Amino acid sequence: MSFSSMKKNAGRTDAIVAELQKIQTAEKTSYKDDRFWKPEMDKSDNGYAVIRFLPPVEGEDTPWVRIFNHGFKGKGGWFIENCPTTIGGKCPLCEANSELWNSGNEADKDIARSRKRRLQYISNIMVVEDPKNPANEGKVFLYKFGKKIFDKVMESLQPEFSDEEAVNPFDFWKGANFKLKIRKVAGFTNYDKSEFADPSALSDDDSVLEEIWGKQYKLQEFIAPDQFKPYGELKEKLDRVLTGGARGGDVAESAEDIDRVVRDTKREQFGSPSAPVSPVVEEKEVDSGDDEDDALSYFKKLADES
Repeated sequence: MSFSSMKKNAGRTDAIVAELQKIQTAEKTSYKDDRFWKPEMDKSDNGYAVIRFLPPVEGEDTPWVRIFNHGFKGKGGWFIENCPTTIGGKCPLCEANSELWNSGNEADKDIARSRKRRLQYISNIMVVEDPKNPANEGKVFLYKFGKKIFDKVMESLQPEFSDEEAVNPFDFWKGANFKLKIRKVAGFTNYDKSEFADPSALSDDDSVLEEIWGKQYKLQEFIAPDQFKPYGELKEKLDRVLTGGARGGDVAESAEDIDRVVRDTKREQFGSPSAPVSPVVEEKEVDSGDDEDDALSYFKKLADES
């Protein structure tokens, strides 16, 4: 802008306000990763879509990765971190939870339950049918899901009964589409009706399949060592969150509404807070829902900025 133009526009605020709005909009959406797909619910919180789990990308052996993480709020704010046990490391929160669980005190067990590991899986998928967003159909995305859906994948790979044929749902040629059916049952999100269709080739044209394969995303980056903080750093943060250290106080105060949202979301995904759940010292982990993960991603952004 020339000096004369700047003088001519002196006092105007529309241009700078427009730029400010762009920044604010970007900040609100920046925590979302556009590589990930999730189904959109209707007004009744029900959803339907058809997806196809895709095979491993070149250089990787498995078509999924498994990730443990923690998300809870203490006196000093939020502790939202990937759990190093994902890659065989030591986690100070898991250690603290085990001590609480082994104390034999029910109050201690309740605290351990509230801070337990959350289990998630990530795979490449192709969206076959997305009634709410048809523009997604035919595109490759990452899909984050929990134990309930993973169990259905395992049931397809390792059927329980001898008269059932094993199907590799990640296979391009002999795999099967997955019909994702999401309902609200007694107020809770339910995936029980989700099922695999009969085996079929994703396409009869190998050149199309090779093109799809080339569009897939690397999964190992999500469990690379740099995705997990060192033990000492996690321990320092955990102590601050539990005791209410200086850095966490403002976050805790500003997160009251956030806490309520997460609590309500967990209730929808996991059931009543008083419902029995698996001990933290066991490998059984409670399913983690997409909605909660999006919420925690946003809250982590807020906490980091604070």
